[in-house]
Amino acid sequence: MDLQAIRQERQRWLKWKNISPLHQAISALPEIESFVSIENTIKISLPSITPDQEEYIASVAKMLKPWRKGPFTLGNLFIDTEWQSFIKYNLLEPFFNLEGKVVGDIGCNNGYYLFRMLGQNPKKLVGFDPSPLYFMQFKFIDHFVKSDIVYELLGVEHLEFYEHKFDTLFCLGVLYHRNDPISALKSLFKGLNENGVLILDTFMIDGESEIALFPKDRYCKIPNVYFIPTVTTLKNWCYRVGFREVEVLAITKTDSNEQRKTPWIDTQSLEDFLHPDDNTKTIEGYPAPKRVYIKAKR
Repeated sequence: MDLQAIRQERQRWLKWKNISPLHQAISALPEIESFVSIENTIKISLPSITPDQEEYIASVAKMLKPWRKGPFTLGNLFIDTEWQSFIKYNLLEPFFNLEGKVVGDIGCNNGYYLFRMLGQNPKKLVGFDPSPLYFMQFKFIDHFVKSDIVYELLGVEHLEFYEHKFDTLFCLGVLYHRNDPISALKSLFKGLNENGVLILDTFMIDGESEIALFPKDRYCKIPNVYFIPTVTTLKNWCYRVGFREVEVLAITKTDSNEQRKTPWIDTQSLEDFLHPDDNTKTIEGYPAPKRVYIKAKR
């Protein structure tokens, strides 16, 4: 697979009529002093900002909606994202050590988790996500963070062909979007160094049976949700592609504290995806979202 040809093609995506104005607006952001604090909220202090600069930065941030992962603050601007992403990150952080490691985040969105990972002093951070909008959000935040994070407009299917392997890979909220989860897991396995670690979460269903739910049309109004396994099935998938150890870290239900509608998204959120008469079910009648978090070792 020629990744350079794919990269060149995807750079042309930034010229799309809905993306090009964002690219231009980010290119015009002011070069000002910034200080970054890596906490639950990625806090960017801008001590020398002028009122005009503050207004421009806020206008660009609003152009970049919807903001899914976060939150972030830039000076006095608070980007209250749909997801309180620190809940997931803080849940997982006790289970990994990234110091000196080569780390990849597959489906990295705007890079919130990557920015959080900077606090562990990894050797290299690479984010993979084929969404031009999320890439623009990352460029916007990183204009002030000024990190060494590499952002690739690539997906999980490109990972096994990447120029180098990884010590640790994160794949959070991606697997159920893949119509061939085995191929995705194979690519993740092949992208790891020997003794490498995968941290993964996905939707799950209850039960011990070796089965998976396959929604007829949509799940939580999302058309591209395919296989939702039991924990046993997910483990089987991991073992079948070659992982030698699979540990369940946590099982959680998604609630409105973690995912909710805010002024920073112009779309529906969790409350709209659940059945109005029974919040244990989706609007389609399937079990409400539940996630399993695993750690798999190559």
